[in-house]
Amino acid sequence: MKTKITELLGIEYPIIQGGMAWVAEHNLAAAVSNAGGLGLIGAASAPPEVVREEIRKCKELTDKPFGVNVMLLNPNAEEVAKVVVEEGVKVVTTGAGNPSKFMEMWKAAGVKVIPVVASVAMAKMMERAGADAVVAEGMESGGHIGSTTTMALVPQVVDGVSIPVIAAGGIADGRGFAAAMMLGAEGVQMGTRFVAAKESIVHANYKEKLIKAKDIDSTVTGMSTGHPVRSIKNKMTKEYLRLEKEGADFMELEKLTLGSLRNAVMDGDVINGTVMAGQIAGLVKAEDSCQDIILEIMNDAKKLLGK
Repeated sequence: MKTKITELLGIEYPIIQGGMAWVAEHNLAAAVSNAGGLGLIGAASAPPEVVREEIRKCKELTDKPFGVNVMLLNPNAEEVAKVVVEEGVKVVTTGAGNPSKFMEMWKAAGVKVIPVVASVAMAKMMERAGADAVVAEGMESGGHIGSTTTMALVPQVVDGVSIPVIAAGGIADGRGFAAAMMLGAEGVQMGTRFVAAKESIVHANYKEKLIKAKDIDSTVTGMSTGHPVRSIKNKMTKEYLRLEKEGADFMELEKLTLGSLRNAVMDGDVINGTVMAGQIAGLVKAEDSCQDIILEIMNDAKKLLGK
């Protein structure tokens, strides 16, 4: 399926894998890229040399385009931004901030820059700064979220900017993909569905929790701090929400979640860890390969869109 996004990124299918911290490493990124989508390495708060190593390992596994997600809140963001250029990565997505200060360097190196946005105002600001496309991410997503749903956000962003828009949040199958296209998107970004992929290094406990999840099993913590996060309900979220209700301060809440995503992803602690997942988790029924996921979505979407 050809869209402005497949042409912009040189990929076969307009499906991008989310740059999830601890989850989006070289194995998953390479598998998604080899399957015709765009795999992403999530730099998160990793040191620059770790990101460099991940990029090099990914190159050993794929000769297809892949990208890096740069979290701008990372104290090492500037060094990571340079590593991307030095290693010849051609696509960057950004989150948690404004990438304007790196734009000149990236553009000079021929890097395609795609910020993740949660509002029309932010999308317009990114377009003015020189972004090649934006990911409009609805609050159905797992992890850090905005406050507008995908269904409402995507068409408004499409109308607000002239660069291509990628829809994210609540998309896990061909129906979600087709719906995004009908809203005017040129591609989709998916996180939760790829967390449960065979090539994902996520602990088996995490995948099992995700596959068993129902439609009502996610919750949002951190509303009081201004940093809302969606994850699957467990002992930790229950405790966090109780403390929030009692007016606990930021440091007390932060203490509860420190290292908790890593503990869930790497060690399989799905009781006290943070099991980030979107509201779409109830649609994820099995551990499939990245190739099977992408082909199933594209085949179903093509039928629905009459392509």
